[in-house]
Amino acid sequence: MLYTRKGDDGKTKTFGCDQRISKSSAVTEALGALDEVNSYLGVVKVKAGQEKAEDLKKLTAILHQAQENLFIIQAEVAGAKKAVSEESVNELEKAVDSIEKSLSPIKTFFISGGTELAASLDFARTLARRAERRVIAVFEEGLVKVDGNTLAYLNRLSSLLYALARLSNHIYGKNEESPKY
Repeated sequence: MLYTRKGDDGKTKTFGCDQRISKSSAVTEALGALDEVNSYLGVVKVKAGQEKAEDLKKLTAILHQAQENLFIIQAEVAGAKKAVSEESVNELEKAVDSIEKSLSPIKTFFISGGTELAASLDFARTLARRAERRVIAVFEEGLVKVDGNTLAYLNRLSSLLYALARLSNHIYGKNEESPKY
């Protein structure tokens, strides 16, 4: 059964907690933001798999691993004794470092767009940043315990998505456009 009726009163419960909390609480907002970025990474993963450039097709594995790690983070925020590993953070850093070697140095902000995949990756980056802010908020308020690797992972995830967006544009020869201010 896909429904239980238990949340009809606007309350839910998190992992290992008998107490029901409001669906509008900061914790459920953080969990929802993580769910949003995870779901949208699924959309981006499908788009990456449809690309003609082999380098971009390979993104599906990177994005899938990010989704797996986001499930771990969601479980942690919900109260499970789980956390992403330092190795997971290091893997993101290695991926970003590898991508940056093929791109020109960043000297300014860039306007989103170029390829459809790049625009999707940029949007995923903004969702990841929002999720990061929500998780930091509940952590700072003492509502949940979050491992340092989790915070680092969320910070690196948006860097990875930005690098992947730039890579998509680079592979297809799309120039990055700086804002005119």
